[in-house]
Amino acid sequence: MPRPVWSGAISFGLVTIPIKVVPAVESHAVSFHQIHLEDQGRIRYQKVCTLDDKVLDQSEIGKGYEVSKDTIIEITDQDLDGMPLPTAKAIEIVAFVPAESVDPVRLADTSYYLAADGQVAAKPYKLLQKALERSSKVAVAKFAWHGRERLGLLRVKEGAIVLHSMKWPDEIRDPAELAPRQVEVDQSEIDGAVALIEAMTTEDLEQYHDEYRKALQDLIEAKAQGHRPEQPEPAAEPGGQVVDLMAALSASVEQAKKSRGETGEDTEHVTVHDLPERARAAKKTAKKTTAKKASARKPRKAG
Repeated sequence: MPRPVWSGAISFGLVTIPIKVVPAVESHAVSFHQIHLEDQGRIRYQKVCTLDDKVLDQSEIGKGYEVSKDTIIEITDQDLDGMPLPTAKAIEIVAFVPAESVDPVRLADTSYYLAADGQVAAKPYKLLQKALERSSKVAVAKFAWHGRERLGLLRVKEGAIVLHSMKWPDEIRDPAELAPRQVEVDQSEIDGAVALIEAMTTEDLEQYHDEYRKALQDLIEAKAQGHRPEQPEPAAEPGGQVVDLMAALSASVEQAKKSRGETGEDTEHVTVHDLPERARAAKKTAKKTTAKKASARKPRKAG
């Protein structure tokens, strides 16, 4: 079990559940050091005061807030400790909402498992877990870590309560300005896109792995053994031609079926093709020309 990063309690109405918080994920990212290319020496960073150029250690460094240019107010740890934070040692549940009502954009990139702390916490912990499962709801909670109050979401995963950090409402940008301009989408194009979604649907996310990290580890191992790493073939440049959308969808569906070992014989094919822009324009021109010729052939009425 990973080392707890925080301990406190879940506040569920008048029920208190002592818990320990452990990270739900672990990073496998490959990290690098910065080095001097000439002699391979490690680069060291120093904290230097901008007024007297003195190199400082951590005991000489505090917090400050810039209220205006050249005016900084010092904020001490005593100032922060004296602030009223009712959630300082508790994850306080403030509401319950349907799980599907939570916008994924609101979820931050940190998740934690909440473990019952001691035998006395086992029963209320189990009670909250079962209540969340039966109600099909998730809990919205407030908690304070690292000097600030945060919003969180509690849900059940395989019998354990999970805490996801959330963004406050005013931290979410309005996406309206990014919406695409008004364009027409043909029903056949939508059908083709839905067919592609169905062909790519899976419940097995364990099949996906970090291929870049594996290649990076192979590169490091090869260089550590004095080998010259193999150079992959350069990727083809994306073409600039106009793509027939329906043809691309149809080919994508077939590709997805083949990757899953399906022949495609018993499944519906996307065969509807929109005319390319050039063909549509030519067709319109042909219609106008035909109409003009027909008009020219009409006999004039006698006066």
